[in-house]
Amino acid sequence: MIGVILAAGMAKRLRPLTDAKPKCLLEVGGKTLLQRTVDAMTQTGICEFVVVTGYKAPMIQEFLSQHYLGQSTPLSATPSFHFIDNPDYEHNNNIYSLWLAGQIVRGKDFLLMDSDILCDAAAVAAVASQDGSALALNRHELGEEEMKVVVDENMNITEISKACSPLKALGESVGIEKITACYSEALFQELDKMIEQEGLIDIFYEQAFERLIAQGHTFTVIDTTRFFSYELDTPEDYEQAIRFIPQELL
Repeated sequence: MIGVILAAGMAKRLRPLTDAKPKCLLEVGGKTLLQRTVDAMTQTGICEFVVVTGYKAPMIQEFLSQHYLGQSTPLSATPSFHFIDNPDYEHNNNIYSLWLAGQIVRGKDFLLMDSDILCDAAAVAAVASQDGSALALNRHELGEEEMKVVVDENMNITEISKACSPLKALGESVGIEKITACYSEALFQELDKMIEQEGLIDIFYEQAFERLIAQGHTFTVIDTTRFFSYELDTPEDYEQAIRFIPQELL
């Protein structure tokens, strides 16, 4: 399985913290968000990564090269990284970065994460260990901004969007997805249509997930509420994350 990390965005809402560095290189508990993501993925056995960069891309490449390439590691294999540039990151959203990753992962099993997720590595492992396509979900009070998830009696997703009714939704997508080879092929076919024919470059990739449901492709939800996770959108969120991260994750 390949690890796909989307790290192209500018994180404007986190300014001034992201004026000099990308969001994924902010530190919480002495480790960058990106390091935590890579380490969590490697603990599941992943050693090949696709990293889609854009804003301050050289800093991300340098960080990963210094921390992982050619360094002694307790892992069974030293991680390898494929870097893909999103040249127009200022004018597109993560759907475009995901589409670019298809150059390598189309039709293959992969684990998808944004580079700015702060969470317990156990949540990543819980999703990666599933046989089929799976998505991490946290249960909490929902509002308009969350990526909400509605499921059926078998915990399969029937709706996923910010527009879902909070009353119908089970919870919020964390941003950790295991995608099987079969789903991957269908996903990139849909992304080709959305990007190349419809010009839908400035939306969230979950809209592709939503469209695939009608075609018989969905995810099984994995409830990861018991594991720590925190969304960092503003400087205030960042300060709260530093304050609340559990001691065992430092």
